Amino acid sequence: MSYQPDAKRYDGKVFRRCGRSGMVLPQISLGLWQNFGDVDVFETGRAVVRRAFDRGVTHFDLANNYGPPYGSAENNFGEILRKDFRGHRNELVVSTKAGWDMWPGPYGVGGSRKYLLASLDESLQRMGLKYVDIFYSHRPTMDVR
Repeated sequence: MSYQPDAKRYDGKVFRRCGRSGMVLPQISLGLWQNFGDVDVFETGRAVVRRAFDRGVTHFDLANNYGPPYGSAENNFGEILRKDFRGHRNELVVSTKAGWDMWPGPYGVGGSRKYLLASLDESLQRMGLKYVDIFYSHRPTMDVR
């Protein structure tokens, strides 16, 4: 049986403006840092995402190195999107970030344009998305003066 979101998922929910962007966000977002990697049970994570959406949570927050292993939370979230949320992408706010170590060498960590753009491209591939709604730096680059 395919997933059908709760028709009353927005009843009584409060959404608040996010800065001057014009976007509104729910009072509660779901971060996928823990319990959504390949070391976890996929169906449990899938149930959590479904339950959150059924309760009016529309913002799902990830990062390029969430897992473990790195990237697996985005892979798994992408699979959940494909299986359950294909027709609901416009109801979701998907955010991801980069900044912590991701691959060896000087271009695999930090806040350089090269690292951030490469990380974003890889995140989009893992999730199977054309865009994310929010992309931000997970940490400052300490060596910039």
